Amino acid sequence: MLSKIQKFFEKTLQEPAPTLSHEEKQLAACALMVEVAAIDEHFSDIELAALGQEMQRQFRLPADTASELIKRARVEQDRAASLHQFTQLVNDHCDTNEKFELMVGMWRIAFADNHLDKYEEYMVRKVSELIYVGHSDFIRSKKIAKQG
Repeated sequence: MLSKIQKFFEKTLQEPAPTLSHEEKQLAACALMVEVAAIDEHFSDIELAALGQEMQRQFRLPADTASELIKRARVEQDRAASLHQFTQLVNDHCDTNEKFELMVGMWRIAFADNHLDKYEEYMVRKVSELIYVGHSDFIRSKKIAKQG
């Protein structure tokens, strides 16, 4: 019995993670940014506009595609029981630079309404920890986002 369990885990750990499409990667990043905008229970038009701009900037999307991505991400974010499903995808499929850009985007959403809510800051910090962004990059991304 123990050998069967051991073989199962060996096989599972050796199998590469399934490939994530570019659109699924964008959806995971967008859902995390939606989480920042929604965490204070006030998803303003300003934050929505900033989210659209961020999707266009990070992924070079046309406005209508970014808008559709945001709609899908909001649905996924509403369905999600936790951040884990999104942060796991980011960890498995994004490189260090993509994670850093995600952090910059999250900060930009948090700063969009010129008020950094404590819950927004908490969410950005939590995601940075879950996707293993170092503290210096966490601080650097915040400074970049503040500068515009």
